[in-house]
Amino acid sequence: MSSDGRSGAGGRRKSRTTIDAGFLRVLHQIHARLSGRNVNWVVTGSLGWALQGVPVEVHDVDVQTDAAGAYEIERCFSEFVVERVVFSSAERIRSHFGVLMIDEIKVEIMGDVQKRREDGGWEDPVDLECYRRGVEIEGLEIPVLSLEYEWQAYLKLGRTEKAEHLRRWLDDS
Repeated sequence: MSSDGRSGAGGRRKSRTTIDAGFLRVLHQIHARLSGRNVNWVVTGSLGWALQGVPVEVHDVDVQTDAAGAYEIERCFSEFVVERVVFSSAERIRSHFGVLMIDEIKVEIMGDVQKRREDGGWEDPVDLECYRRGVEIEGLEIPVLSLEYEWQAYLKLGRTEKAEHLRRWLDDS
């Protein structure tokens, strides 16, 4: 861990942010069902930010994985599926995408996420291992994406307001 309290590559730290109990219950369920399975997953988006201390409003749980992991997560949580995992493409992003509803909380599954490059082609799917960090909360080790990666991803997706919010927080912490 660095002197500023942030962990380095592959490091972990304790979450110091208050997260709604409903989201914590869902994290416990995800962690319990995926433990011991061969699924490479991370929490991303606003909950991933909040777990790392960024003050942000959390509305859902975003789980990023590879393509095989997306379909395995769907199988593990079959009773909660509201949108089956399918390959989905938008203007700036594509992935194997599905939606769960666990305890009235929306959980989005994204496998093999690719962002559109400036030349119109697609980036390779993100290598989660390169950007994975661990956050300890309520005795759980939750994998998240590094905030530096998240900042760059939001810029590439054209979500500049969120990217600027995160950049300010990174610069101030």
